[in-house]
Amino acid sequence: MYELLGGKVREAAAVYRHADGRDFSELEDNVRRYMADGIRHVRCQFGGYGGRHDVKPPEGALPGAYFDPDAYARSVPKMFEHIRVNVGEELELIHDIHERLSISEAVRLAKNVEPYRLFYLEDALAPEQLEGFKRIRAQCATPIAMGELFVHPMEWVPLISQGLIDFIRCHVSAIGGITPARKLAALSEAFGVRTAWHGPGDVSPIGHAANLHLNLATPNFGIQEWNQFSERAQEVFVGTPQLRQGYAFANEKPGLGIELNEALAAKYPCRNDLPEWTLARLPDGSPGRP
Repeated sequence: MYELLGGKVREAAAVYRHADGRDFSELEDNVRRYMADGIRHVRCQFGGYGGRHDVKPPEGALPGAYFDPDAYARSVPKMFEHIRVNVGEELELIHDIHERLSISEAVRLAKNVEPYRLFYLEDALAPEQLEGFKRIRAQCATPIAMGELFVHPMEWVPLISQGLIDFIRCHVSAIGGITPARKLAALSEAFGVRTAWHGPGDVSPIGHAANLHLNLATPNFGIQEWNQFSERAQEVFVGTPQLRQGYAFANEKPGLGIELNEALAAKYPCRNDLPEWTLARLPDGSPGRP
Protein backbone atom coordinates (compact mmCIF):
# COMPACT_ATOMS: atom_id res chain seq x y z
CA MET A 1 0.00 0.00 0.00
CA TYR A 2 2.88 2.38 0.63
CA GLU A 3 3.41 2.50 -3.14
CA LEU A 4 -0.10 3.95 -3.57
CA LEU A 5 0.83 6.65 -1.06
CA GLY A 6 3.82 7.78 -3.09
CA GLY A 7 6.41 5.13 -2.30
CA LYS A 8 8.84 4.55 0.53
CA VAL A 9 10.79 7.40 2.06
CA ARG A 10 12.36 4.95 4.54
CA GLU A 11 12.88 1.19 4.66
CA ALA A 12 11.45 0.68 8.14
CA ALA A 13 9.79 2.63 10.95
CA ALA A 14 11.38 3.23 14.35
CA VAL A 15 9.14 2.11 17.20
CA TYR A 16 8.76 2.62 20.92
CA ARG A 17 7.77 0.04 23.49
CA HIS A 18 6.05 0.30 26.89
CA ALA A 19 8.03 -0.23 30.11
CA ASP A 20 6.39 -0.25 33.53
CA GLY A 21 7.36 -1.34 37.00
CA ARG A 22 6.19 -1.60 40.59
CA ASP A 23 9.29 0.36 41.56
CA PHE A 24 12.08 2.22 39.78
CA SER A 25 14.38 -0.82 39.85
CA GLU A 26 11.86 -3.05 38.06
CA LEU A 27 11.17 -0.29 35.54
CA GLU A 28 14.90 0.05 34.86
CA ASP A 29 15.21 -3.71 34.30
CA ASN A 30 12.39 -3.60 31.74
CA VAL A 31 13.94 -0.60 29.99
CA ARG A 32 17.29 -2.38 29.73
CA ARG A 33 15.56 -5.46 28.34
CA TYR A 34 14.16 -3.40 25.48
CA MET A 35 17.50 -1.72 24.87
CA ALA A 36 19.13 -5.14 24.56
CA ASP A 37 16.69 -5.84 21.71
CA GLY A 38 17.73 -2.68 19.88
CA ILE A 39 14.86 -0.45 21.04
CA ARG A 40 15.94 3.20 21.30
CA HIS A 41 12.62 4.76 22.34
CA VAL A 42 10.79 3.62 25.50
CA ARG A 43 7.64 4.87 27.19
CA CYS A 44 8.19 4.79 30.95
CA GLN A 45 5.33 4.47 33.44
CA PHE A 46 5.45 3.77 37.16
CA GLY A 47 2.59 1.60 38.38
CA GLY A 48 0.22 2.35 35.48
CA TYR A 49 -1.62 5.46 34.33
CA GLY A 50 -1.75 8.02 37.11
CA GLY A 51 1.01 6.21 39.01
CA ARG A 52 0.56 3.45 41.54
CA HIS A 53 -3.05 2.44 42.15
CA ASP A 54 -2.59 1.73 45.85
CA VAL A 55 -4.63 4.59 47.29
CA LYS A 56 -6.92 3.39 50.08
CA PRO A 57 -10.48 4.43 49.13
CA PRO A 58 -12.98 5.71 51.68
CA GLU A 59 -15.41 3.31 53.31
CA GLY A 60 -18.21 2.25 50.97
CA ALA A 61 -16.51 3.58 47.84
CA LEU A 62 -16.95 1.80 44.53
CA PRO A 63 -14.16 -0.43 43.17
CA GLY A 64 -11.73 0.96 40.63
CA ALA A 65 -8.16 2.02 39.89
CA TYR A 66 -7.60 4.64 42.60
CA PHE A 67 -4.81 7.16 42.09
CA ASP A 68 -3.57 10.35 43.74
CA PRO A 69 -2.83 13.03 41.09
CA ASP A 70 -0.49 14.99 43.38
CA ALA A 71 1.58 11.96 44.39
CA TYR A 72 1.67 10.82 40.77
CA ALA A 73 2.90 14.20 39.51
CA ARG A 74 5.68 14.23 42.11
CA SER A 75 6.80 10.70 41.20
CA VAL A 76 7.33 11.25 37.47
CA PRO A 77 10.41 13.55 37.61
CA LYS A 78 11.97 11.20 40.19
CA MET A 79 11.32 8.29 37.82
CA PHE A 80 13.07 9.99 34.92
CA GLU A 81 15.96 11.10 37.12
CA HIS A 82 16.50 7.45 38.06
CA ILE A 83 16.43 6.32 34.43
CA ARG A 84 18.79 9.06 33.22
CA VAL A 85 21.29 8.49 36.05
CA ASN A 86 21.30 4.70 35.74
CA VAL A 87 20.65 4.12 32.03
CA GLY A 88 22.15 7.22 30.42
CA GLU A 89 21.38 9.91 27.88
CA GLU A 90 21.21 7.83 24.69
CA LEU A 91 17.71 6.47 25.25
CA GLU A 92 14.70 8.48 24.05
CA LEU A 93 12.08 8.70 26.80
CA ILE A 94 8.29 9.04 26.55
CA HIS A 95 5.59 9.35 29.20
CA ASP A 96 1.79 9.20 28.99
CA ILE A 97 -0.14 11.39 31.46
CA HIS A 98 -3.37 9.95 30.05
CA GLU A 99 -5.22 13.16 30.95
CA ARG A 100 -4.96 12.34 34.66
CA LEU A 101 -3.95 15.87 35.79
CA SER A 102 -5.51 19.30 36.03
CA ILE A 103 -4.19 22.04 33.77
CA SER A 104 -2.00 23.54 36.50
CA GLU A 105 -0.63 20.13 37.48
CA ALA A 106 0.09 19.24 33.85
CA VAL A 107 1.94 22.52 33.29
CA ARG A 108 4.02 21.94 36.41
CA LEU A 109 4.86 18.36 35.41
CA ALA A 110 5.83 19.37 31.86
CA LYS A 111 8.22 21.95 33.35
CA ASN A 112 9.63 19.56 35.94
CA VAL A 113 10.60 16.90 33.37
CA GLU A 114 12.42 19.37 31.11
CA PRO A 115 15.88 18.47 32.50
CA TYR A 116 15.40 14.86 31.40
CA ARG A 117 14.89 15.74 27.71
CA LEU A 118 11.81 13.67 26.92
CA PHE A 119 11.12 12.66 23.33
CA TYR A 120 7.58 13.70 24.13
CA LEU A 121 4.93 13.93 26.85
CA GLU A 122 1.69 12.32 25.76
CA ASP A 123 -1.96 13.26 26.42
CA ALA A 124 -1.10 15.96 28.93
CA LEU A 125 -4.66 17.30 28.87
CA ALA A 126 -8.12 16.46 27.56
CA PRO A 127 -8.70 17.21 23.85
CA GLU A 128 -11.02 20.14 24.55
CA GLN A 129 -8.57 22.02 26.80
CA LEU A 130 -7.01 24.20 24.11
CA GLU A 131 -6.15 27.02 26.52
CA GLY A 132 -4.31 24.55 28.71
CA PHE A 133 -2.07 23.49 25.83
CA LYS A 134 -1.28 27.17 25.27
CA ARG A 135 -0.16 27.45 28.89
CA ILE A 136 2.10 24.41 28.58
CA ARG A 137 3.70 25.73 25.39
CA ALA A 138 4.24 29.18 26.87
CA GLN A 139 6.03 27.88 29.96
CA CYS A 140 8.26 25.01 28.85
CA ALA A 141 10.01 23.29 25.96
CA THR A 142 8.91 19.70 26.65
CA PRO A 143 7.61 18.22 23.35
CA ILE A 144 3.90 17.40 23.44
CA ALA A 145 2.02 14.57 21.67
CA MET A 146 -1.76 14.44 21.38
CA GLY A 147 -4.58 12.88 19.41
CA GLU A 148 -5.61 9.32 20.22
CA LEU A 149 -9.16 10.42 21.12
CA PHE A 150 -9.61 12.75 18.14
CA VAL A 151 -12.36 11.98 15.63
CA HIS A 152 -12.82 15.29 13.77
CA PRO A 153 -10.48 17.77 12.01
CA MET A 154 -11.63 20.66 14.19
CA GLU A 155 -10.09 18.87 17.15
CA TRP A 156 -6.59 18.76 15.67
CA VAL A 157 -6.45 21.80 13.39
CA PRO A 158 -6.17 24.39 16.23
CA LEU A 159 -3.44 22.46 18.04
CA ILE A 160 -1.43 21.97 14.85
CA SER A 161 -1.90 25.40 13.26
CA GLN A 162 -1.10 27.23 16.51
CA GLY A 163 2.05 25.21 17.13
CA LEU A 164 0.81 23.71 20.40
CA ILE A 165 1.89 20.10 19.76
CA ASP A 166 4.94 18.40 18.28
CA PHE A 167 3.48 14.97 17.47
CA ILE A 168 0.02 13.98 16.22
CA ARG A 169 -0.97 10.50 17.34
CA CYS A 170 -4.50 9.82 16.17
CA HIS A 171 -6.07 6.38 16.07
CA VAL A 172 -6.23 5.85 12.29
CA SER A 173 -9.52 3.94 12.17
CA ALA A 174 -11.17 6.48 14.50
CA ILE A 175 -10.50 9.39 12.12
CA GLY A 176 -11.84 7.55 9.06
CA GLY A 177 -8.97 5.38 7.89
CA ILE A 178 -5.92 5.67 5.69
CA THR A 179 -7.01 8.53 3.41
CA PRO A 180 -7.91 10.95 6.23
CA ALA A 181 -4.70 9.96 8.03
CA ARG A 182 -2.63 10.76 4.93
CA LYS A 183 -4.33 14.17 4.69
CA LEU A 184 -3.65 14.78 8.37
CA ALA A 185 0.01 13.86 7.94
CA ALA A 186 0.34 16.34 5.07
CA LEU A 187 -1.30 19.10 7.11
CA SER A 188 0.99 18.33 10.04
CA GLU A 189 4.09 18.45 7.84
CA ALA A 190 3.31 22.04 6.84
CA PHE A 191 3.47 23.07 10.52
CA GLY A 192 6.48 20.99 11.55
CA VAL A 193 4.45 18.36 13.41
CA ARG A 194 5.48 14.71 13.16
CA THR A 195 3.27 11.60 13.22
CA ALA A 196 3.12 9.04 16.03
CA TRP A 197 -0.01 7.01 15.27
CA HIS A 198 -1.80 5.31 18.16
CA GLY A 199 -0.72 1.66 18.29
CA PRO A 200 -1.60 -0.01 21.61
CA GLY A 201 -1.89 -3.71 22.30
CA ASP A 202 -5.61 -3.84 21.54
CA VAL A 203 -5.01 -2.83 17.91
CA SER A 204 -4.78 -5.88 15.65
CA PRO A 205 -1.86 -6.62 13.32
CA ILE A 206 -4.02 -5.22 10.50
CA GLY A 207 -4.23 -1.87 12.27
CA HIS A 208 -0.50 -1.90 12.97
CA ALA A 209 0.18 -2.72 9.33
CA ALA A 210 -1.91 0.28 8.24
CA ASN A 211 0.10 2.50 10.60
CA LEU A 212 3.34 1.07 9.24
CA HIS A 213 2.51 1.62 5.57
CA LEU A 214 1.59 5.22 6.35
CA ASN A 215 4.89 5.62 8.19
CA LEU A 216 6.94 4.26 5.32
CA ALA A 217 5.47 6.84 2.91
CA THR A 218 5.24 9.86 5.25
CA PRO A 219 8.16 12.32 5.22
CA ASN A 220 7.28 13.77 8.64
CA PHE A 221 7.03 10.42 10.42
CA GLY A 222 8.23 10.64 14.02
CA ILE A 223 7.82 7.35 15.88
CA GLN A 224 5.42 4.39 16.05
CA GLU A 225 3.90 2.93 19.20
CA TRP A 226 4.34 -0.84 18.93
CA ASN A 227 3.01 -4.07 20.39
CA GLN A 228 4.89 -7.32 19.85
CA PHE A 229 2.37 -9.96 18.80
CA SER A 230 2.44 -13.53 20.04
CA GLU A 231 3.14 -16.47 17.76
CA ARG A 232 -0.53 -17.41 18.07
CA ALA A 233 -1.63 -13.98 16.84
CA GLN A 234 0.81 -14.14 13.94
CA GLU A 235 -0.64 -17.49 12.92
CA VAL A 236 -4.09 -15.88 12.72
CA PHE A 237 -2.82 -12.73 10.98
CA VAL A 238 -0.42 -14.13 8.41
CA GLY A 239 2.06 -11.49 7.27
CA THR A 240 2.16 -9.47 10.50
CA PRO A 241 4.91 -6.80 10.30
CA GLN A 242 8.19 -7.87 11.84
CA LEU A 243 10.25 -6.03 14.43
CA ARG A 244 14.05 -6.10 14.16
CA GLN A 245 16.48 -4.01 16.20
CA GLY A 246 13.97 -1.31 17.02
CA TYR A 247 12.44 -1.04 13.53
CA ALA A 248 9.19 -2.41 12.09
CA PHE A 249 9.37 -3.86 8.57
CA ALA A 250 6.50 -4.43 6.14
CA ASN A 251 6.44 -7.31 3.66
CA GLU A 252 6.09 -6.88 -0.11
CA LYS A 253 2.67 -8.51 -0.49
CA PRO A 254 -0.28 -6.59 -2.02
CA GLY A 255 -2.30 -4.18 0.11
CA LEU A 256 -1.39 -4.22 3.77
CA GLY A 257 0.32 -7.58 3.29
CA ILE A 258 -1.81 -9.52 5.79
CA GLU A 259 -4.08 -12.51 5.25
CA LEU A 260 -6.58 -13.48 7.96
CA ASN A 261 -6.78 -17.19 8.79
CA GLU A 262 -10.53 -17.16 9.49
CA ALA A 263 -10.73 -20.80 10.54
CA LEU A 264 -8.06 -20.30 13.18
CA ALA A 265 -9.50 -16.93 14.24
CA ALA A 266 -12.85 -18.60 14.98
CA LYS A 267 -11.17 -20.46 17.84
CA TYR A 268 -10.58 -17.16 19.64
CA PRO A 269 -13.94 -15.36 19.96
CA CYS A 270 -13.91 -11.70 20.91
CA ARG A 271 -14.27 -10.93 24.63
CA ASN A 272 -15.93 -7.84 26.04
CA ASP A 273 -13.68 -7.29 29.05
CA LEU A 274 -13.55 -4.08 31.08
CA PRO A 275 -9.99 -3.62 32.39
CA GLU A 276 -9.82 -2.21 35.89
CA TRP A 277 -7.39 0.55 34.85
CA THR A 278 -10.20 2.16 32.84
CA LEU A 279 -12.22 2.62 36.06
CA ALA A 280 -10.07 5.52 37.25
CA ARG A 281 -11.02 7.01 40.59
CA LEU A 282 -9.65 9.87 42.67
CA PRO A 283 -8.83 9.35 46.38
CA ASP A 284 -12.34 10.37 47.48
CA GLY A 285 -13.97 7.82 45.17
CA SER A 286 -15.11 10.24 42.48
CA PRO A 287 -14.48 9.18 38.86
CA GLY A 288 -11.37 10.36 37.04
CA ARG A 289 -10.66 10.47 33.32
CA PRO A 290 -9.93 6.94 32.07
